[in-house]
Amino acid sequence: MRNSILFILFACLSLHISAQDADAINWLSWEEAAAKMETEPKNMFIDMYTDWCGWCKKMDSSTFKDPAVIKYLNDNYYAVKFDAEQKKPITYQGFEFKFVQKGRRGYHQLAHSMLNGRMGYPAFVYFNQDMERIMISPGFKKVDQILGELEFAKEDKYKTMDLEEFLKTRA
Repeated sequence: MRNSILFILFACLSLHISAQDADAINWLSWEEAAAKMETEPKNMFIDMYTDWCGWCKKMDSSTFKDPAVIKYLNDNYYAVKFDAEQKKPITYQGFEFKFVQKGRRGYHQLAHSMLNGRMGYPAFVYFNQDMERIMISPGFKKVDQILGELEFAKEDKYKTMDLEEFLKTRA
C-alpha cells in the first residue's frame, strides 16, 4: 500500500513537471545549443538581452509567455538566452570571445559579432541549421510579430522573399 501511494505521488509529480515544461520556453545557453547543433542540427533563435533592459523584461513577461510562441520555439528551434554583457568567456569554432569593458558597462564579443556591433536590446538573432545567420531583428516584439519572424526563418522564406513581403502573405 505504501509503495502504491509513493508510486502515485511520483507519477503526479512527473506529470506536473512535464506540464510546467510545456508552459515555458526551453532556454539553453550558447554552449548547450552549439553542442546540440553538432549532433542534431536545428534552427537557432538567440534572445540577446541585458539585465537592465526594461523591454527585455517586458518580452519575458508577455511575448515569451504566450503558448503559441512557447510551442513554436520549443518545437522548431534551439532557443538561447544570451546576456550581451556577460563576463564569462565563450570558446566557439576555435576562437575565444570575451567581455570587453567599455564605458560604464561593456559588451561580450560574441554578442557584438552576432549583432554586427549594433548593441541595442532586446535583439533577436536567427541562425539556420548550418549556423549561418539568417537575420538580426532588433526591438520589442508582440506575439504576432515574433511568430511571423519565427515562421519566416524556419520555413526558409528568407531565400525567396524579404520579411515584409512574407508578413503580408500571412495577414
